[in-house]
Amino acid sequence: MNKKTGIKKVWNLKPLFESDNDPKIKLELKLISDKNSKFIKKWKNRHDWLMESGALKQALDDYENLKRNYGTDGNVGYYFLLRSQQDQTSPAIKARLNMAEASSRAVENEIRFFELHLAKIPVKQQKAFLDCEQLAKYRHFLRRIFARTKYLLSDDEEKILNLTSSTSYANWIRMTSEFLSKEERKVYIEEGGTAIKNFSELTSLVNSPKKRVRDSAAAAINEILLKHSDTAEYELNSILWHKKTEDELRSAERPDTLRHISDDIETPVVDTLITAVTDRFNIAAEYYKLKAKLLKVKKLSYHERGVEYGRIESTFSYPDSVKLVSRVMKELDPEFGSIFDGFVINGCIDAYPKKGKAGGAFCIHQLLSQPTYIMLNHTDKFADVLTLAHEAGHGINNELMRKKQNALTFESPTCTAEVASTFMEDFVLEDIIKKADDRTKLSVMMRKLNDDVSTIFRQIALYNFETELHNEFRKQNYLSKQEIGRIFKKHMQSYMGRYVEQSEGSENWWIYWSHIRYYFYVYSYASGLLISKSLQNAVKSDKAFIYKVKNFLSAGSSDSPANIFQNLGIDIRDRRFWQKGLEEVETLLDRTRRLAKKLGEI
Repeated sequence: MNKKTGIKKVWNLKPLFESDNDPKIKLELKLISDKNSKFIKKWKNRHDWLMESGALKQALDDYENLKRNYGTDGNVGYYFLLRSQQDQTSPAIKARLNMAEASSRAVENEIRFFELHLAKIPVKQQKAFLDCEQLAKYRHFLRRIFARTKYLLSDDEEKILNLTSSTSYANWIRMTSEFLSKEERKVYIEEGGTAIKNFSELTSLVNSPKKRVRDSAAAAINEILLKHSDTAEYELNSILWHKKTEDELRSAERPDTLRHISDDIETPVVDTLITAVTDRFNIAAEYYKLKAKLLKVKKLSYHERGVEYGRIESTFSYPDSVKLVSRVMKELDPEFGSIFDGFVINGCIDAYPKKGKAGGAFCIHQLLSQPTYIMLNHTDKFADVLTLAHEAGHGINNELMRKKQNALTFESPTCTAEVASTFMEDFVLEDIIKKADDRTKLSVMMRKLNDDVSTIFRQIALYNFETELHNEFRKQNYLSKQEIGRIFKKHMQSYMGRYVEQSEGSENWWIYWSHIRYYFYVYSYASGLLISKSLQNAVKSDKAFIYKVKNFLSAGSSDSPANIFQNLGIDIRDRRFWQKGLEEVETLLDRTRRLAKKLGEI
């Protein structure tokens, strides 16, 4: 911790446990088992709660308390999940995480009866419960369970799927991620000379303004991905097979059906978004055309699609980034700033990359009674301050929900969660742009366009890639790495257009893209940014609108996303809404093109 600033740079996990060998770990596992056993003993063999609202209210209160304070693995699973992200190479941590997961799955299988029995309540009784004011607190929780009714299997079948999910799914994903995290290569660096960089650092260096640096990093990435391509082929086919099997067992209509049910969003809404964005891939292609002109090249190599244009003289150290984000948050709303400062001071952020640490960035929460944690891999780049704001947005969303929701509605459906993150990120970006001269402004606007293209068009292209991947697997029953690469390049080309070359080696870049392993959630990045643009405009027009934004961020899963947005005057069922957001990106592109012409850059 920096004693002058109070900024902690690594996670403080002591609110969970003192160390990996804390004797309280074993005691807590027993406590969790005992609490769940007590609940099971009380309710499993009773049937009154499936027929009477008073008994159901009592059962739901008990269930909420269990989910609030214990879950199925309590602090133990959360702690070792976090530790595994700090050090993906430790066998001891892996063993403890596996132990916690095994214990959790055993408890999950025993407690699973509760939601399964709720889901199988006759439709007439479901309606009576949903109309009952005594159950209003849990109404949408019940509505979501009832929506899953047709896709649920028997108790024993659900147990089998749960028990096999680690070996047939989760361990495959973890394996690929950990193989990549261990890789290091000597590459050229921006300061001159060479240095050993880990995989996470390499993915940052491909955006360097220095061609020698980014080409060196890309060559290293291509070498690493090729090395692991055979393994990744087996891994991806295994999880595609796993998904196909589960969908068949549950009679899911499409590969993405269960994702939509889980996210509490209607399939036609997602289809409308996908179609609206795909139909405007020309905006992304025009952006890459502009970037190629600015960089004075006929075409960009695949790895150069995110290359920085121009120079932003300032580096964004972690302390400086914290200071900037904190100020912007406070200007938006004092509570936003207070929550963010708490993350920094209380050690809820792990800031810097290191060997063995997971790549990328995320914000995580589990039980309502547990702290929120944020992981970064901050390397003092412009993008890193925006990543901090993005993940802080998720964290603020979590903390606002924590104040108003119960444990059964303490959750943001994915399409809702990404609104908070992009909302906060864009206000930080605008603050940077305000203070910039024209040349710096052009560089920042190009970076903003890059983020918009990556968040909206790239993610929808990835959704289209996932869709074809699953459909082709179901026709062929196995996909070679060459076939996966061909499909991948096809969909990357679809939004990049003819000014980005699908360079040799780019066919393997799906290997490190973890999103596709978690099935069809990437649409939420696009929906989140497009919706947040609407909220940003409302706040700029009327500062008092921030209170409506806060109410939205506090809503959790207390209602469907469509209804929550409808209360803000947003109709996500209407294609015109999505088109309006896309037009804003096009407007920014036009402004940037005009500024580039004014400065004589094109």
